Amino acid sequence: MNSQKEDFLSGGAPDSTLIVANREQTRSRLRKRLVVLALAGIGLVAWLVFSRTTPVPSTKGRGGRDAATRAVPVVGAVARIADFGVYQAGLGTVTPVRTVMVRSRVDGQLITVAYREGQFVHEGTLLAEIDPRPFEVQLHQAAGQLAKDESVLANAKVDLKRYENLIKDDSISRQQLDTQVATVNQFEATLKSDQAQVESAKLNLTYCHITAPISGIVGLRLVDPGNLVHAGDANGLVVITQQQPITAVFTIPARHLPQVLKQLRGGRKLPVEAWDQDLNNKLATGSLLAVDNQVDADTNTIRIKALFSNEDYALYPNQLINAKLLVDTLRSSVLVPTAAIQRSPQFTYVYVVKPDQTVEIRTVEVQLTEGDDTSIRQGISAGETVVIDGMDKLQPGTRVALAVAGGGPKKRPQ
Repeated sequence: MNSQKEDFLSGGAPDSTLIVANREQTRSRLRKRLVVLALAGIGLVAWLVFSRTTPVPSTKGRGGRDAATRAVPVVGAVARIADFGVYQAGLGTVTPVRTVMVRSRVDGQLITVAYREGQFVHEGTLLAEIDPRPFEVQLHQAAGQLAKDESVLANAKVDLKRYENLIKDDSISRQQLDTQVATVNQFEATLKSDQAQVESAKLNLTYCHITAPISGIVGLRLVDPGNLVHAGDANGLVVITQQQPITAVFTIPARHLPQVLKQLRGGRKLPVEAWDQDLNNKLATGSLLAVDNQVDADTNTIRIKALFSNEDYALYPNQLINAKLLVDTLRSSVLVPTAAIQRSPQFTYVYVVKPDQTVEIRTVEVQLTEGDDTSIRQGISAGETVVIDGMDKLQPGTRVALAVAGGGPKKRPQ
C-alpha cells in the first residue's frame, strides 16, 4: 500500500482501485445535489398552491366599498300578464291551389312564345301561337263543301215542291214523291255534317292561339319556337301555378286531433302561421282549411291543409315550412322569457332580482313553453324581475348590476 502511495506522489500512474473510488465519490455528490434540487422544487410548488388557495384579505377600493361585494352585471326582464297561445307545430309543404300543365291541342309548328319565364299572367293571356295556315286551309275546304251541299239541297227542295204539285194531278207515282222526300232529308243531314266540319276547322284555328287557362306564375319554357308540337306530348309547353291564394299541407300528431276537431266543431276559425325552416322568420299567417279524413297508421299523424292569401308571395310551391296551428289560448298567463328558466335534477327555478338588488332562487312550475316565452303556473308574480343573462356567476344573495332587456340599467331604489 505504501508503495502505491509513493508511486502516486512521485507522479506515477494510479492503479485501477483508486480510479474506481474517485468515480464513486463523484456520483455520490451528484446524487445529493439532485435530491436537494428536487426537494427545493417540491417546496416551491407547494408554496405556489398554498398562496393561491389562501383567502386574500379584503381591501378597500375607491369610494370605500369592499371589492368582494362588487355587483355582478346581469340582464333581466319583467314578468308580465298576457294571453298565451297553445300551438301544434308540424313540418309542411307549400302547395298551389291550382297547377296547370299547358299543352297544345293541335299538331303544328310553334312559331311564337308570348310570355316571359316567371311572369305573372292573367287568365286568357296569349302564351304561344302555332302555325295556323294548315288549319285555315281546312276551314276553306270545309266551307266550300258546305256551300256545295247547300246548292244540292236547295235543288232537291225545288224538285220536291214540283213533285208535290204533280202528285195532285196524278201525273207521277207516289213512289217518286217519297223518293224525293228521302233525298231532301239525306242532303239536309249531309249539310249538318258539313257544318260540323266547318266548326271543327274554326275550333282548330282557335287552338292555334294558346292562352292561359288560369291566372298565375308561368314556369320555365319547356319548348322553344320552331319545334313541332303535338297534342299528345307528355311534357307540354309550360306550367302555370296559382300562388294567390296558396295552401300548405302539414302533419301533427294524431293525439292532438280531438283538440283540433273540438275547435272546428265549435265554429272557430283556427289561425295557422307559416315559419321558415329555422323557425326564425314568420312568413305568412292564414287559417285552417281542412283536416284529412284518416290518420296515417305508419306515422300516427294527421294531415292538415291551411290557406294563405300570400299577398307578398312569401310562400312558394313545394317550399318546406314549419306550420304552427293555434288550438287554444291561455288567458291572463304569467309570462317570462324562456332564457330565464333554469333546471336542476330536482326542480326548475329562476333567479329573481329583489328590491335591494340581490338575487334569490325561486322554484317555479312551468305550464307551457312556446318560442321565446314560457307560461308560469306558479312560483312568480307579474312585475317581478327575472335574470335572463349572466346567471353563471350568480348564487343566492349575490348583488347585481341590473340592465333590463330592451332598456338601460335599472336604477337602485333610494
